[in-house]
Amino acid sequence: MVRYVGVGNMVRLIAAVGFEPYLIGLAGYVEEDFRRWNAFEKVPRVASHSRDGVIELMPTSDGEFYGFKYVNGHPRNTRTGLQTVTAFGVLSDVETGYPCLLSEMTITTALRTAATSAVAAKYLAREDAEVMAIIGLGSQSEFQALAFKAVNGIRRLRVFDIDPTATGKFKANLAPHGFEIEVTASAGAAVLGADIITTVTADKQRATVLSDNMVGAGVHINAVGGDCPGKTELQRAILLRADVFVELTEQTRIEGEIQQMAPDFPVTELWRVIVGEATGRRSPDQITIFDSVGFATEDFSALRYLRDLVEGTDYYEEIDLLTEPKDPRNLFGLLNLAALQPRKVPQAC
Repeated sequence: MVRYVGVGNMVRLIAAVGFEPYLIGLAGYVEEDFRRWNAFEKVPRVASHSRDGVIELMPTSDGEFYGFKYVNGHPRNTRTGLQTVTAFGVLSDVETGYPCLLSEMTITTALRTAATSAVAAKYLAREDAEVMAIIGLGSQSEFQALAFKAVNGIRRLRVFDIDPTATGKFKANLAPHGFEIEVTASAGAAVLGADIITTVTADKQRATVLSDNMVGAGVHINAVGGDCPGKTELQRAILLRADVFVELTEQTRIEGEIQQMAPDFPVTELWRVIVGEATGRRSPDQITIFDSVGFATEDFSALRYLRDLVEGTDYYEEIDLLTEPKDPRNLFGLLNLAALQPRKVPQAC
């Protein structure tokens, strides 16, 4: 039997723990796994691209456990009432190869993306940062806001989306959470006075969500939306003025904002800042960019955190995913046993 955390139990679990405590705990696991970066197998995700979106597998292992996530990204899905992103993940025991946890990862991906952004800002944003601009108020936006509040103490938001419905949804969802939210008429207006800028739009295109003249000294940019080939949000000139930090360089050069740049464009992997091998923010005037595309170790952290949280609770089911013949060499015997059981044959219609 394998533990399975479905959508219903995930919703119950977060309601019981609370959004902010959950995000704080998750951020701790993400940061811990960045600190042991060299323990992990690391490869860019395996992606199957189509005209309408992408389907990806994101695997990694620390030698003790193996984890992977299946995830899609289809921006047009919302036109027919479907989610842009859906996902599930597995955590397995390396010693036996047996899966020990199967989980939904649509909600979990949103949480881990936000938690990772907040961890990066902890090392890259100014210590006196108080105001965050969010450009793009789709499915990820509330998670980003809550993670930055929980981990970084950000309560003042300046926001913009081209869709008034998305703006209304965002305000309604965050109304109970103690934010000061100012809705602006443009992306340019949103970033005025912001210490941190989060770009998290959904359309798969090379867009200029943030132009060079909108970015002042000392800003930290949390670039989340540019996460696949052919999709960017930042004007190239911004990258030339900033110090850019990434997860796995090989993956981000294919999928992140730096796909616009030459192959030797200098970047720093975030884990090096976290362990003290590299400098993050050097001065109050420095512009920093976290060019986030999402990496498999973050999903591994999320699965590991979830496994530990549900231990000893009723927030999971056990599913019959593994065959367990009495003689492990006699798999066929299970079928013979089934054949001996009387069955009611369904009547034809």
